[in-house]
Amino acid sequence: MKRKNRLRNRVARGMTLVEIMVVVAIIGMLMGTVGVFAFKRLQAARITDAKIVIRNVEQAMVHFQTDNASDQCPKSLTDLFTQKYLTKDPVDPWGQPLSFKCPGEHNTDGADLVSKGPDKQEGTADDIKSWDLDAKR
Repeated sequence: MKRKNRLRNRVARGMTLVEIMVVVAIIGMLMGTVGVFAFKRLQAARITDAKIVIRNVEQAMVHFQTDNASDQCPKSLTDLFTQKYLTKDPVDPWGQPLSFKCPGEHNTDGADLVSKGPDKQEGTADDIKSWDLDAKR
C-alpha cells in the first residue's frame, strides 16, 4: 500500500527541472535548424524580388519612350514615378534606391539598372544587374 502511494505522489508531482530543460533544449535545436533554412529562403526571395523590381522599371522605361516617341531617357527614376509610369518610387528589397544610367553602357537601347544587393554596397559580387538578370546566383 505504501508503494502505491509513493508512485501516485511521484506521478502527481509533474516533471523535474532536468526534464523541462531537456525539452527546451530540443525545441531550441529544432528552431535553430528551421531558422537557418528560413533565412536562406528569405534571401533567395529578396533576390527574386529585386529582379522583378528591375524588370518593372525596364517596362516603365519602354512605355515612357513609346509615349515620348523617342529614345529619350527620363532624367531619373523618380520621373517615372511622378509621371505615373510606376506606382511607387523604385527601391530594392533592402530599401536602397536602384542605380540608374541611361543610356546604358551594357544596355544601349535602354538603361543600366543595378540593385546593390544584400550588402547594400555598389560594385560588389552580390549586385543584381539589369543586363545580367538571367545568370545563376
